[in-house]
Amino acid sequence: MNEDIFDVLIYLFENYMDSDMDIDADTDTLKTELKAAGFNSKNIIQAFEWLDTLVQQEEPMFKSNKNFRIFCAEENQKLDIECRDFIYFLQRLDILTPITRELVIDRAMAIDSHQVSIEKIQWISLIVLLNQPDEELAIAHMENIIYQEESAFLN
Repeated sequence: MNEDIFDVLIYLFENYMDSDMDIDADTDTLKTELKAAGFNSKNIIQAFEWLDTLVQQEEPMFKSNKNFRIFCAEENQKLDIECRDFIYFLQRLDILTPITRELVIDRAMAIDSHQVSIEKIQWISLIVLLNQPDEELAIAHMENIIYQEESAFLN
């Protein structure tokens, strides 16, 4: 199987995020199940580290919703214009706040690949929102965006 940590994250989301299973308590069981599903140990470990880092993120010091974001050279290289525009689009729709926007960018930069695709940005956004309190509406909108685009490709 030619996968990366992102495939592990999507698998976890699709199979466990909506369940009542406590992912923190069942990490060893999940790792065993992921290995049985065909994922390699290195990618499983990296996926759990990626999620742990997301959970441990400190809240940024800025609190204003009226801030301006300029991407640095490394971010511009890893996140093409389509990805950056999509992040701004989500913020204009109030799906992302400045704080969740920064978490999305941070987690995208943590993905071990030269460039991050728009599909990965969509999933990263959803996973970030799932880890935030009181974001049910934003999560629902994000799921609609992801699954609407997927169904458009199926037609």
